[in-house]
Amino acid sequence: MPEFTAMLAALIATVAFSIDAMLPALPEIAATLSPDNVNRAQLVLTSFVAGMGVGTFFVGPISDAFGRRPTIVGGIAIYMAGAVWAVYAQSLEVLLLARFVQGLGASGARIVPMALVRDLYSGREMARVTSFIMMLFILVPAIAPSIGAVIIAFSSWHGVFWAFVVFGLIGASWLIIRQPETLPPERRRPLHLGTLSKAVVEVLRDTDVRIYIVVLALGFGQMFALLSSAQQLFAAHGVGDTFPGWFAAMALLAGTGTIFNAKFVMKLGMRKIATGAYLMQIVASGVMLVLTLSGLTEGAPGFPFIFFWSVTVFFMAGVTFGNLNALAMQKMGHIAGLAASVITAISTVGAVVIAAPVGLLFDGSAKPIVLATLACSALAYVLMKRTQDEV
Repeated sequence: MPEFTAMLAALIATVAFSIDAMLPALPEIAATLSPDNVNRAQLVLTSFVAGMGVGTFFVGPISDAFGRRPTIVGGIAIYMAGAVWAVYAQSLEVLLLARFVQGLGASGARIVPMALVRDLYSGREMARVTSFIMMLFILVPAIAPSIGAVIIAFSSWHGVFWAFVVFGLIGASWLIIRQPETLPPERRRPLHLGTLSKAVVEVLRDTDVRIYIVVLALGFGQMFALLSSAQQLFAAHGVGDTFPGWFAAMALLAGTGTIFNAKFVMKLGMRKIATGAYLMQIVASGVMLVLTLSGLTEGAPGFPFIFFWSVTVFFMAGVTFGNLNALAMQKMGHIAGLAASVITAISTVGAVVIAAPVGLLFDGSAKPIVLATLACSALAYVLMKRTQDEV
């Protein structure tokens, strides 16, 4: 299991690295390609996530039909092609299109490993394996901005995209060499429109699954809204030059959420932990909103409040995402690939709908992001209380 967990973490980390390594590059990209509206540089992140959301509609059924390994490897090839295209982009629009293509390819590395885990595990054991994967996965966002900053210092923001190519090669090679196919031919499902539509209906017919999809969208949306504005938010509070270091500290502290979940999920259950995490975030964001409206979070003196609140948002993600995915997938083992696609595609596209406008509303303060987080967490908590206890 250790190598299996590390390998899947590396594959899924393709997504985190492709987002977080770009954070130090946003000011340079804004100055070069969008000097009149620097907030538009955030779309470099959201266009990638949008592409990933669209791609997830297809990679699950493709993996159910042709196997997990070829789907992941093919996706990584598209991801690397998008990275090379981005290197030569001369306008923000072309760069956004290249990032969208990157996201399409990255969807294979994001979704299919979860179906691969479902091929081998189920229930709370699946949640436990997922938590260990997320625990390793959290190290990537911790160091990705620092890696990006070093690369930019030597080669400008274009060099970050060459790093994506190298990262993709490592993940694909590891999978090809070390991981056998987990979906034998007799269990594969042909790509027939009628069969696929029936499976989609089966996924969305379940009330609890629908709720978990919406809750995932709310959780990912609030986290990504903060992530896309993090570099600007930290800079507005006096830590622009040291952003990679602070971001690493935040990611590592937030990573304790996955450790907590891995330790207690077998005892407490996935639903109880996720519901409690959203209640915690309601309290944290409510307090933060009061502090923000009172002016106590402005400028450099307010940075400690910004930092610790940001940790709570990412901690919540570490506690909830693995559990919510496992809860949504626990009845869908017979159509794991397609179920993973439907669940993640809808929740990811929903998250972009939430995060993109919140990021563009950034005004130098934390108020838009805190309000969005409070609203999303409150709605997620209400919805979680309406779900049934896990089996």
